[in-house]
Amino acid sequence: MPSDAAPGGVVGPEQASRWAWDGTSRWYPRLLTDGVRVERCLDLRLAHRLLRGSAYADASRLARAPTGAFDEAASPLEPTPAASGRAQPVAATLFDVDDDGPGEGLPGPPVDAGGVARPGAAACVDEVALLDEAIAGSTHPGRLRLLVAAESAGALAAAEMHHAGVPWDTAEHDRVLTDLLGARSAGPRSTPEARPERMAALAAQVRAELDAPTLNPDSLPDVLRALRRAGLPATSTRSWELRGLDHPAIEPLLAYKKLSRLHSANGWAWLDRWVVDGRFRPEYVVGGVVTGRWGSSGGGALQLPRQIRSAVRADEGWSLVVADAAQLEPRVLAGLARDERMAAAGNGRDLYQGMVDARVVDERAQAKVGMLGALYGGTTGASAAVLPRIARAFPQALGHVEAAARAGERGEVVTTLLGRSSPRPGAAWAQVQADALDPDASRNAESRARAQTRAWGRFTRNFVVQGTAAEWALCWIAEVRRRLWRLGELDGPPGRAPEPFARRPHLVYFLHDELVVHTPTAWARVVEAEVRAAAAEAGRLLFGGFPVDFPLSVAAGRTYADAKG
Repeated sequence: MPSDAAPGGVVGPEQASRWAWDGTSRWYPRLLTDGVRVERCLDLRLAHRLLRGSAYADASRLARAPTGAFDEAASPLEPTPAASGRAQPVAATLFDVDDDGPGEGLPGPPVDAGGVARPGAAACVDEVALLDEAIAGSTHPGRLRLLVAAESAGALAAAEMHHAGVPWDTAEHDRVLTDLLGARSAGPRSTPEARPERMAALAAQVRAELDAPTLNPDSLPDVLRALRRAGLPATSTRSWELRGLDHPAIEPLLAYKKLSRLHSANGWAWLDRWVVDGRFRPEYVVGGVVTGRWGSSGGGALQLPRQIRSAVRADEGWSLVVADAAQLEPRVLAGLARDERMAAAGNGRDLYQGMVDARVVDERAQAKVGMLGALYGGTTGASAAVLPRIARAFPQALGHVEAAARAGERGEVVTTLLGRSSPRPGAAWAQVQADALDPDASRNAESRARAQTRAWGRFTRNFVVQGTAAEWALCWIAEVRRRLWRLGELDGPPGRAPEPFARRPHLVYFLHDELVVHTPTAWARVVEAEVRAAAAEAGRLLFGGFPVDFPLSVAAGRTYADAKG
């Protein structure tokens, strides 16, 4: 270790293809700004969080250690000030480093803009050793190594998608808003005058029908009071409830609510704030949801409403390749439970139709609603009616989620395939359960405890499947990212994405089971094939030779709307 090494948050030899740093979101954006792509990394904060909470490693020193710097959450996509200094090489532990020569590092200030301490290089080296020890001593070291690698690769992909941005046609977005909402208002945004003309007209109609001239249709309490004054038994403004009411104000109110959602979520204010130089740059939070699904810290990155899909437009000479995984969670459940009959029902075809063909159910709609009930704990209605048939056909799959639900009801931890574990219910949960066990407990206390127990069981039932599906998606992202880069710089017109992606197909958007790639049009078919191959590889990584497949719906188009159909 060089004696002149400056403290910093990045460690690793210059020639190594894998780096360890305290947070990808802290360091990678600056490298991308300089046109530098990192092939692989170990995100110490993400790995620390995973291993500290995993039941596979609950006997490790890491699991028992007091809270420290690596437990602090890093800000998503935080820019890192430029600095200079020497990096410290990392020993070959979690990642095999072939060249241990020293290189230039990226040391930074000891705290970030939010006051969170940044570990120095020595602390990062110690953390790598602690993580490696936790994995080596775990009950499933191979699974945890894959989980840590996949989560770290996901962090790289998230930063790259933010850097490249989703190509956006602001003129088309403005046209869509004007067609649906009417002309944009010039009034201050915080006042009713900010409503575009069609929304303003609907608001006036609602006021007139309810004889409420000062009604604010964006205020839930105001609307409920006005509806009740009109003699309507409204308990909420949910659309399904409003549709059950008979009054001339209901139709314009429903129309207003629909336009208001678009205006508030993706209207002109959103366009002005989030689309810059023809790019929407999502701010992803990797592992932002307890199951491992990604979250978003702003801009509504995890929703692109149908109305504005035509505004997502590829650069001239480029296309968008959109890929959706079909029935991802049921297929993951088949692999988790090693249920061969369920896997066979979806082999190379629509899983729900396969269930019909296997005479498990009579109609595709029954298969879908029944499987949703199995995954989310449906106990009433159409779901409950069909569940016994699915349980008889696929006893291993249904037994797997039932076991997870029972564990949750007992307050126990459940774990995904690769090792992400659910949190334990909190002190309030335990108190409700204790109150119900009191000899003098009331029926209400017992009822509350039963309801709480069932609710936590529904959570753990879905946790194991949704979390493992998130792991499949991480492996898919990592493999797509690797394959796209391997294609190299392609012939054709350069796109408007910044380097290092100006002449390369690159990921621009991700949503749970969907990926969007921006590619030169001439290479769209090649990209489609690589995305499909990556899905198959993700399945192999998680489930080995077990015969469960992950078919994709893949299409290319100039706009997101074209590709989605």
